[in-house]
Order: sequence, then structure tokens, then C-alpha cells
Amino acid sequence: MRRAKKVIITCASTGSIHTPTMSPYLPVTPDEIAKDAMDAVEAGASVLHLHARDPETGQPTQNPEMFAKFLPRIKQSTDAVINITTGGGLGMPLEERIAAAHYAQPEVCSLNMGSMNFAAFELAKKYDDWKHDWEKPYLERTFAGIYPNTFEMIDHILTNVGEAYGTRFEFECYDVGHLYNLAHFVRTGQVKPPFLIQCIFGIHGGIGADPENLMHMRTIADKLFGDDYYMSVLAVGKDQMKFLTMGAAMGSNVRCGLEDSLFIGKGELAKSSAEQVQKIRAIIDELGLEVATPDEARQMLDLKGGDQVAF
Repeated sequence: MRRAKKVIITCASTGSIHTPTMSPYLPVTPDEIAKDAMDAVEAGASVLHLHARDPETGQPTQNPEMFAKFLPRIKQSTDAVINITTGGGLGMPLEERIAAAHYAQPEVCSLNMGSMNFAAFELAKKYDDWKHDWEKPYLERTFAGIYPNTFEMIDHILTNVGEAYGTRFEFECYDVGHLYNLAHFVRTGQVKPPFLIQCIFGIHGGIGADPENLMHMRTIADKLFGDDYYMSVLAVGKDQMKFLTMGAAMGSNVRCGLEDSLFIGKGELAKSSAEQVQKIRAIIDELGLEVATPDEARQMLDLKGGDQVAF
């Protein structure tokens, strides 16, 4: 692993799992997503991992027209690296998932490195009253569903987004097997260093949020990739800050935001992603580390530059 001289903070503002019932602070409209993202940059984030929502219902959407309502505004107001999801929302077919990437041609896209039981059905049991009819069935469907990203699908994204637009990737690895899947594409030459591996802990169906698993993911990634990669860490829910602190202390980068956790403390909803960015930035400062600026993140990850995107 390349030990980061400065820590890249990625902020994920809204995602596709949490629903409007769960928090009044979850960004849904283009205005809310733009503000949450811009406030996070002001707080210290250098990379913004972005999804879109239907402004009326809060349902995840990959409609490029919706991304067009907030991406230019964020670009005009910040120098942050924009990272567009190719995961989209649960149940979306591949071409729908990557429609926003085709529109934006961003510096970075996320890329899940394998198929998995991406389960959120337990969240459906936590609420009695729902703001929208779609929310509970959307979550319940994950009991019988699977999130697909086959080798063929990964190859399609690497070719038709990565090679086509000079876009690099946040390789999202939810389990150790995903690291080996990534190693395949490194061997074929489709993934070139330096690359960013986002290790994700605590998703039901992926690797658990146990400290031993963080060390194991690091050990296997080092075995497979040596110094060719930067590591980033995220954990969902209550484990968020614990894992970010551990990751930063061991030379990793970090990701936070309302996509990953709705809370800022035990039982206390975060009012914005910026609150979480401020919290981890203070921890990074206490560890004697420095936070990377957007331009420093671009240099570390060998990105094409914010002037080379399509929005």
C-alpha cells in the first residue's frame, strides 16, 4: 500500500440505501445534494462520491438530467474531485447504472468489484410509518435479490467508461474475494497504478465490521498489489468513525457521509455530511496527519483533471 502523505477524505452525500423516512437530513433534491456536497468540501473533503434522487419521492435515480441539476453547480463552487456512482440503485440494469457516467465523463467513478448479497431488508423492520410507498418494498426486496457485477459487467465499465473517457475508479471491495477480482483486471492491464481501493465494512452480505477484517483486507491487498494502490476505508452505521480512525492511523484514506451513516454520535442524527467530515478531520489532525486538498488528491491518484469532464 502506498502510505498516504496526506489523507484523502471522500464524502458520500446520499447514496441509494437510506430512504427519506430514516432521516429528515438526507439530501434528496438537487439543491440539497449540492449544498451537502459543497459544505463537505468546505469542511475538508477533497472527493465527492455522488448519487442522485427523484426530488419528489427521494427514490434513487441515474437519470442524467437529474445529475445535470447539481453537478455544474458543485463544479462552479468547488474544486473537488467528482466521483459518480456506477452502482446506481438496487435493481437497476447495467446501462441505467452507467448512464450518469456517460453524461458526466468524470474524473472518477465508483466500481463494485463483484456480485453479492447486498442486503438492506432489516432496515425495513425498523420503521412503522413511511413517507413514501416505495421505501419499504425497495428494502424488503433485498432479502431475495442480489447485486450483480460479473466479470463481463466490470469489463464493460472499465472499457466503456474508463478507457472511453480517461476516468479512473474507486474500486469498491466489500469482501476479500473482491480484491482477487480486482487482481484479475490488474493482470490484464485494464487497471493501472496508482489505483484506489475502497474497503467497505459492515454491509449485510459483505465482510463484517471487525477490526481483524480491516487488517486482513490490508494484508491481502498488500500481497496482491504491493505499492501500486492507495487504500481507503469506510464502515456503515455505528462503526463508521471507529474504522475511519483505524484506517487513517494505518496510512489509509477515509470516506464518510450520509450514504454510509446517518449518525454523528450514538443515537444522534447527523444534520449534514459536513458534520462527519469535520469530525474525522479533527481526528486526523489529532493523529498528526494532514488532509489532502483536491489538487493533491488528483496528483496522488493520477486523475485527468477537473477541466476534462463533460459537465
